[in-house]
Amino acid sequence: MQDSLNNPKSLPTKPYGSWPSDFSAESLASSGKRLGDIRTDNEDVYWLESRPAEKGRMTLMRQSDGEIEELLAAPYNIRSSVHEYGGAAFTVQNGNVYFVNHSDKELYMLPEGHQTPVRLTNEADVRYADLLVDVHHNRLIFVREDHRSEGHEPENMIGFVSLDARDAKTETLIQGADFYASPALSPDGSSLAWLSWNHPALPWDSTYLYAAKFNDSANLEESQLIAGSKTESVFQPMWSPGGELYFSSDRNGWWNIHRYRNQAVECVVQMEAEFAWPQWVFGMSTSAFVNELTLACAYTNAGLWKLALINLENNALNPIDLPFSWLDQLRATKSNLIFQAASPTLPKKIVSLKLESSAIVTLASTMEVEIRKETVSAAREIVFQSEGHQIQAFFYPPENPYVEADNSEKPPLIVMGHSGPTAATDNSFSPKIQYWCSRGFAVLDVNYRGSTSFGRKFRELLNFAWGIADVEDCVNGARYAAEAGLVDPERLIIRGSSAGGFTALAALAFHDVFSAGAVIYGIGDLEALTKETHKFEARYNDILVAPYPDGRDEYIKRSPLYHTDKIKAPAVFFQGLDDKVVLPAQAEAMVGALKQNGTPVAYITYENEGHGFRNPETIIDSLQKELSFYGRIFGFDPHDEIESIQIENKP
Repeated sequence: MQDSLNNPKSLPTKPYGSWPSDFSAESLASSGKRLGDIRTDNEDVYWLESRPAEKGRMTLMRQSDGEIEELLAAPYNIRSSVHEYGGAAFTVQNGNVYFVNHSDKELYMLPEGHQTPVRLTNEADVRYADLLVDVHHNRLIFVREDHRSEGHEPENMIGFVSLDARDAKTETLIQGADFYASPALSPDGSSLAWLSWNHPALPWDSTYLYAAKFNDSANLEESQLIAGSKTESVFQPMWSPGGELYFSSDRNGWWNIHRYRNQAVECVVQMEAEFAWPQWVFGMSTSAFVNELTLACAYTNAGLWKLALINLENNALNPIDLPFSWLDQLRATKSNLIFQAASPTLPKKIVSLKLESSAIVTLASTMEVEIRKETVSAAREIVFQSEGHQIQAFFYPPENPYVEADNSEKPPLIVMGHSGPTAATDNSFSPKIQYWCSRGFAVLDVNYRGSTSFGRKFRELLNFAWGIADVEDCVNGARYAAEAGLVDPERLIIRGSSAGGFTALAALAFHDVFSAGAVIYGIGDLEALTKETHKFEARYNDILVAPYPDGRDEYIKRSPLYHTDKIKAPAVFFQGLDDKVVLPAQAEAMVGALKQNGTPVAYITYENEGHGFRNPETIIDSLQKELSFYGRIFGFDPHDEIESIQIENKP
């Protein structure tokens, strides 16, 4: 291959889909790590990092005095499952680590200098997230989700446990709302702020920010509503070093940073940008105080992220020039900013930015293998019209330095609809997208109506329109790429996971545009999803589709399961059998109906996998079988030596 690369005249011509690739399924699964929450403790930095060889176990890493070490050995696995998606599963105070262990879901403490954790709680069917050390009252505060009441929704609250406890029962601090998140202590320990919300809202629809003081008994006095309403979403409350409460709010149409001062809420920087994420998981952070007069912040517009420092004396926003287009988990020490970052050609990593010199140091990376830029398909931002709306997407052309494309054909296109559906895609380096592009596929990743990073008004365009607006935008994106001559109009594929899987199935059922589809733990029956899903999303469809059960007819109308006779394009399904968000019954019903109708279909299941594949064997197998599926449908032979997938009713 190297000789071919150095001598372009000798490059072989191969059909799209059959190209050799540096991005093998094995390399993606074995070298690709997930990076989780970041925390700082004085100048030390802590973060979570997965171990692919240990079935995705999340371990704890620390950088201290320039040295990086792993603090937690197997079998401990730091992971929360509150709201099923978890997040904020650990915190640190003066070298002592407090964390949620995934296997038993109990709280543990790892004392400074020790290797063996100590269990703090002993309560079956209780889950924890958003851990916070209250040093003034010697306790650990957290969000608690209680699953002990059979036949009822889990009960969410903010609770605590004494740091002197061992195998103890937890106590309640705040309760009454359906959901809680983001407890934040004032610097002097006298007050607590937190977020709450109620059904049917999700936290990006409506949240309420409260604050209250502790009394002499360490209980909270009457709480005060600071911000929030049925039409306002609040994100990441935090106290300044001087004791003022800051947060992001979309009351002006965009998630901008606000503060509570002199008994009133005021906007710090008003601009058409989002200083927040949709709060799918706990512990998200886009702002961090460097000192009393400087607030570091990350913000986005149209999926591209930037970093800046806000001078709080004059509210001036001062952007920092960085080689990144995606940022998350922003934290600060006195001398450094620490955050996750990526770009179109750089995989996600944790970096430390020295404030004095602007030097960037990499602490961890999702991929340890060197990535050659000439092998990477860099995203191209495109904008197209869809039903009167301007839609943004990222287009990735096929890219491979080892072969020449066959000029007699256009490449097949994979259209991706992101999951959520309240989420967004961006142009950061994606190993899975490169897996497809390097083999001769083009990819179109669509920020359909309802995506975040475009303001609240755009986000609400999906309200009561899920399964319609998102599908139209993906369909029109595929048509745009085909009409522009970028791809083969006869080889258009739609692919998606979870909510994106629903978009894919709806596109196959209600539009005659795509030649094949791939559905990864996707949704085929909206009514079943509403009846069976977990508490966090139990009323999500009331906003996305229609209030249930009054709007049941709309659920049936939009559910691909009830329109399988319209699906003629071949489809492949991948499903984890332990999925608690989208149950396996969803895939089984769809596959059964398609088989009966004579539609070409393949169904692959994985034991011990939930909502999101973690085991390397699963990642390898699913990618290879999906590639084999496309090869059999479109008549090309993959370069990879892989097992051929079995397709029912293959034409």
